[in-house]
Amino acid sequence: MSSEPPILILDGGLGTSLERAYGCTFTPATPLWSSHLLVSDPSLLQRCQADFARGVPVDVLLTATYQFSVAGFAGTRTGAHPRGIARSEIPRYVEEAVRTAEKARGDQGGHAQLALSVGPYGACMVPSQEYSGLYDSEHDSEDALRDWHADRMELFSGIDNLASRIKYVALETIPRVDEIRAIRRALDTAPELAQRPLWMSCLFPHADADTLPDGASPEDAIRAMLDPDVAATQPWGVGINCTKVWKLDSLLRRYEAAVEGLVREGKVDAWPALLLYPDGTNGEVYNTTTQKWELPEDVKEEERATWEEQLRDVVLRTQERGHWRQIIVGGCCMAGAEDIKRLRHVLLGR
Repeated sequence: MSSEPPILILDGGLGTSLERAYGCTFTPATPLWSSHLLVSDPSLLQRCQADFARGVPVDVLLTATYQFSVAGFAGTRTGAHPRGIARSEIPRYVEEAVRTAEKARGDQGGHAQLALSVGPYGACMVPSQEYSGLYDSEHDSEDALRDWHADRMELFSGIDNLASRIKYVALETIPRVDEIRAIRRALDTAPELAQRPLWMSCLFPHADADTLPDGASPEDAIRAMLDPDVAATQPWGVGINCTKVWKLDSLLRRYEAAVEGLVREGKVDAWPALLLYPDGTNGEVYNTTTQKWELPEDVKEEERATWEEQLRDVVLRTQERGHWRQIIVGGCCMAGAEDIKRLRHVLLGR
């Protein structure tokens, strides 16, 4: 990894880009969210992903697999699948997701490496609960979450020629510390995925607190991600996504202090990579009931630097501190291809 550029550009929010740029509508009847396009219109999905892969261009492109789940496919009813999609049929949609991303990248000139997107259990609930971490009773313990994630990882482990096609595995938007531990334990049963450079990324959605949705601290999250006593599988990178850009600086300093503590304890030998992809909003919050991004009544419009300028400044300050082995930076919900293109320009000058 040392020969790679110190900063790489990641794509933005696929689901919100499909909604805003291509007029897609997602409802409880489409529980796979952006992955529904793999069933209904793969060519449209490819066009949206190409906006990032070739239009920006990005260095890392996420697959449209974030909300893949057995229950999500079972609840996807179309003319061709009036009773839903059976588990036995899911592997071909996993393959279609990878193939669609490869086509979006393009055979000529496309250089983006693919990252397999894997969301938390809460992203597969209807409505989604990754912003709250409030799970149903059957999935409200570390062991239950470990079993659920291990079962889902079987769906991804069967990708043809996975090692040559998937550069990274992105375990994203994790709202609970027990789920971080559960995912690492599940990865111990999925060597095909665990052998890829994988990252784990959490969200910190509260305006008035630097905590995960479950109330855990950034230090708790880092220890769950990196402590070798949790599981054999350790992430290549750790990160923050789907979080307001203005919260990143303070969170990162706490991440860094936590990693330094693990290094002093002898639990971590080398610093991981850092993943930063905040949401692209200007204060809007996702309402899981209305399924819309809404500006809270108590939020006032303020004069501030643009989203990409704020993110650039965070990245450059973080890079100057010199800890992380590499920084991959992009956007999450509401960050479209044009936002990522401006980010690339202000950060890398091209």
